[in-house]
Amino acid sequence: MAAAALFYPTNVHAYSLRRGREVDTLARLAEVAAEMLFVWGRQDPHVPPEGRAVVRAALEGVGSRFEWMEVNAVHAFIRDEGPRYDPALFLQAFEAMLSILRRNLG
Repeated sequence: MAAAALFYPTNVHAYSLRRGREVDTLARLAEVAAEMLFVWGRQDPHVPPEGRAVVRAALEGVGSRFEWMEVNAVHAFIRDEGPRYDPALFLQAFEAMLSILRRNLG
């Protein structure tokens, strides 16, 4: 894997997924050589500021190559349906994703 774009990755900070499934994503970050883009909505109730801080500290702790983008939005703001959708933020986040992919995939 050369690059990855992660949009509002829910519950990574809590080492869990839905239905009580435990995950070790943060513990395994040192295994990831890819450059990563993390995109977050500041008003996302699924990943509060404290949760984002846990993720960022884990990334920095292992020296991950990453970009960090926080926008004034809620969870799933790039989903093109319903009141959460923000087309301007979608374009901004999509361009950031294309940038990291171009840089790493040519």
